[in-house]
Amino acid sequence: MYLSTVDRPAATGAGRRWTAIGANVFALGLVSLVTDVSAEMVTAVLPAYLVLGLGLTPLAYGAVDGLYTGATAVLRLAGGWLADRTRQRKTVAGIGYGVSAVAKLGLLVMGTQTAAIGGVIAADRMGKGLRTAPRDALITLSAPPGLLGRAFGVHRTLDAAGAFLGPLVALGVLTATGSAAVTAASRDAFDAVFVCSFCVAAFGVLLLVLFVKEHRDPLAASRPRARDLAALAADPRARRLTAAGCVLGLATIGDGFVYLLLQRRSGLAIGWFPMLAVGTNLTYLLLAGLAGATADRLGRQRVLLGGYVLLAAIYLVLATPWQGTPMIAIVLLLNGAFYASTDGVLMALAGPVLPQTLRTTGLAMIQTGQAVAYLGSSVLFGLVWQRWDTTTAVLVAFTLTLLAGVATAVLVRPRAR
Repeated sequence: MYLSTVDRPAATGAGRRWTAIGANVFALGLVSLVTDVSAEMVTAVLPAYLVLGLGLTPLAYGAVDGLYTGATAVLRLAGGWLADRTRQRKTVAGIGYGVSAVAKLGLLVMGTQTAAIGGVIAADRMGKGLRTAPRDALITLSAPPGLLGRAFGVHRTLDAAGAFLGPLVALGVLTATGSAAVTAASRDAFDAVFVCSFCVAAFGVLLLVLFVKEHRDPLAASRPRARDLAALAADPRARRLTAAGCVLGLATIGDGFVYLLLQRRSGLAIGWFPMLAVGTNLTYLLLAGLAGATADRLGRQRVLLGGYVLLAAIYLVLATPWQGTPMIAIVLLLNGAFYASTDGVLMALAGPVLPQTLRTTGLAMIQTGQAVAYLGSSVLFGLVWQRWDTTTAVLVAFTLTLLAGVATAVLVRPRAR
């Protein structure tokens, strides 16, 4: 199968396309919704906590922010291989969800020690690394190949709903502690957010156990062996898609930096900092399903490349002296649309062309490349910001995005037989 063959829409009625996705996709989406409420409660306050609360430099925050994603790299591959080898994708994903839930409690006992906080964050992201590829593999196995764009769109929509609600819950907790309208929240306020985050994450694990069903690929006749990994790494389709994931990660500086730049311009109170994530996640929520359906209809490559246009537009706006509420609204709108156009679409593009016996490992390989590249881009952005200024850092990110877009267009273009 070639990349050009996965873009063909299924020959079913418009209404039946959504019902054909399957209950397992919706169950996985519900688990992701609850888990993202928990995760985004922490993510929404973490930049303010680290930079404005603990006084981290832009470079130090870039390293921690990169670690937040980059720590998933090794365990993505390990989790993908383990899931393929045991064919227990639900179990491996469940372990990952559990590790992330427990890590939320670690934030309570680490005080203000940056290295210790970084370790807890790494544990949380390792849990995400374990669960992401098995979960996405379950989605590819639970829906028809021609409807994978919609399947991932539905999942990412529910995921985005949780990401939208998470910062609101964090804001509610900060408000209850009297910290929403001041310029610095207390440690007790952050601790309250962390405790609530753990409780919500534990509920997500329970939903996974009760409602998600294991799904094994009927075409995978044998279990993969170690030597199959070399064959996967040598597969030109897998290598191109992994490279596409790498350049996407290299072009993305991360929401934390975007929100810190917006906060610096607006003077937003710390307690209201989570509302910036709400804006991004609301847009993602509204557009994820539409982006998936559009990708099935018009081509997943086209929608993915459109995401680079949106990302470049974000950096252009941030490079200007423009200030005010309209500027913030436009950046958040573009940011949510960028994620809707790239996140699930890249996985939908990759799923059908990877070997059945190593589908989870292949998805993990792509996600690992993206995570490692993101770690590098976060450190680089923080370094340029600290060494020169924010405008220079944003312009560097814009240049990298243009180069990444061109590289991705070459990597994912349809191939002739």
